[in-house]
This record gives sequence, structure tokens and C-alpha cells, in this order.
Amino acid sequence: MSEVQTLPPRPRPAAPLEYPVEAPAPDGSVVEVAPGVLWARMPMPMGLDHVNVYLLRAPQGWTLVDTGLNSDTTRALWEHIERHHLDGLPVQALVCTHWHYDHAGLAHWLTERHGVPLYMTHGEYYTMHAHASRPLEPLPAARQSFYQRSGMPAERVERMFAGLRRDPFMPPMPGAFRRLRAGGVLDIGTRRWRVVIGEGHSPEHACLYSAEDRILLAGDQLLPRISSNVLVTDTEPDADPLQLWFESLARLEQLAPGTLVLPSHHGVFRGLHARTRELRDHHERQFDRLRGLVREQGACTAHEAMLALFPRLRGPVDDMLALGEATAHLSWLRHAGELVRVLDPDGIYRFGMPA
Repeated sequence: MSEVQTLPPRPRPAAPLEYPVEAPAPDGSVVEVAPGVLWARMPMPMGLDHVNVYLLRAPQGWTLVDTGLNSDTTRALWEHIERHHLDGLPVQALVCTHWHYDHAGLAHWLTERHGVPLYMTHGEYYTMHAHASRPLEPLPAARQSFYQRSGMPAERVERMFAGLRRDPFMPPMPGAFRRLRAGGVLDIGTRRWRVVIGEGHSPEHACLYSAEDRILLAGDQLLPRISSNVLVTDTEPDADPLQLWFESLARLEQLAPGTLVLPSHHGVFRGLHARTRELRDHHERQFDRLRGLVREQGACTAHEAMLALFPRLRGPVDDMLALGEATAHLSWLRHAGELVRVLDPDGIYRFGMPA
């Protein structure tokens, strides 16, 4: 796209973040955060060591929101929850906010186990299937080209994909879904949950909002303590996902002050508008770091930008996410007209100031 991109106006924060409910332990415990809304936490053996899942009660049964990883541990915790916390009522549906496997890793198992439908957006369901079918050995030519043009050394790329090939959590794919659409409504018990779509972190992330009770099931679209990863990938190498992310924040800012936000990581909180302001400020600081790097060096590669923005990476997944997010920041600055991208004779993209 050729038009100049701009950061939307920043709302004044309404209040600091408040955490009104203590988090459950990741052991099959649940906490009621609102009438008929239970919060459970599934463990993950990685830096971000948990994912939140939610259970919505109706008179006839329960709707689950997100799943946790495809692991024996997570399956055992769901079985514990079924035995001890569902009051003898059946599971009636599963909603997955987006395709990432800490959110949809047990979608196949849960829907088959309970014989229930899976609700996802079109973009998330088919992205999940597309990623599951892409080979890691050998790497497709488009993927090889993406990393070569980023300036990441070949041996680091190979280490990254060697680690990804050993990933034990890749799940089987569910075979069918019911489509969530922007503005659509799920009636669960007495609540009407409106679908609010977010972009940038994933292609068509579904948040659910109860306007009457001011509750937002936010998934990864709004987290209280970390910024969701917003990345460019080899699938769409010229994308500008940060612009989509900022537009999504603007949609969330239309929701009511005092909304109780139920995120996928860390604690349930209030302070939606304060948090969107913090996230905008975070990305503006990242832009400033890259502006400074380009002024200092004259130009930079995506790999150099990654090292400047994320100096303490811990492994192959960190490398993949950090390179994608650094590229996203460079892409936003390029679409905004602040940087130009040139493919040098060595086959590497370098980003510099316009002439």
C-alpha cells in the first residue's frame, strides 16, 4: 500500500491497571471472575509459562474458550476440570480466539472428545491448516529467500529451524469449524457475546465482548504485562501488520471504560484504555530505536534491527518471533515513508533514509 501510515491518536489513560481477581494455579483450579465465567490456567514449559482458558456457563452446559498446548499435562487438567468444576453439565462448544497452538492445540481432541463444534474465524482456521501443512525439511524456496534477505546468518537460520523441527506440541488439525464473523453474536446463557476482530498478532483474531456486563474475552489481542508479538513472516513478506495492530487497538478503545479484560496471559484486569496507551508508547519507543540505528549506521538489515530491539534472545522460537517483529517495525516505517528498502547485490534488504 502506498498511502502514508500514521499512528492513530492516543487516548488519555483512564486509570492504572487493576487486577481484581487472584489468578488460579495451573493445576486444574478455577476462579469465577464473573457470574458464570470461570478462569483456569494451563501450564507451558517455556518462557511464557502459562496460558489462560475460560469456561462460559449456560443452563444446558459449557462453552470453552481456548485450549492450551497439545500435551498429556493439558489433557489431564481438562479431565480434572470436567470431573470437578462443570457441575455435571456437558461441554457444548469450543471457541478458539486464534490459531496459535497454545490457544488451539487441543481443538481436535476437545471437539472429538465431546462431540461439539469448534468456533473460529475463517482466517484463523485456514491459517492453522496452512501452517500445519508447510514443510520444515526441506525449507521452501520462499522461506529460504525471506531469511536470506533479512541478513540473518545461514547458520543461525539452520539452528532456528532445527529447534522448530523438534517441537513436541504440533497438534492434529480439527476437520471442521463454525465461522465467527466481525459483529456476529454468540448467545451463551443470558449473555450476548459480540465478535470483535483484531489483526496484527494473527490474521483474524476473535475477541468476545459482552456489552451489558462490560466483559472482554481478549485472547492475545490485549495483554496486561507484555506486548503481543506482531510479526512479518515469509508467508506475507511485504505486509504491514503493525498498522493493522494499531487499527485493532482503536477498535478496542471503543469499548466501555471499566471493561473487565480477560486476557490469554497474566492476570484479569481493568484499565483497557490505559493499556492501549502503554502499547502504543511501547511501539513508538521501538520505532525510535530503529530511527537511531539507521541514523548511526546509514542503513540496517532486519537481522541488525532484531539484535538492536531484542538483545537477549533465548532460543530458536525467540529468534523467529524477534526477527518477524523487527521486520514489522521496519515495514511500518517503510510504509510511512520514513525508510526505503533496497535489495543490495548480496541479496540482502537494507533499510535506510529516503534520498
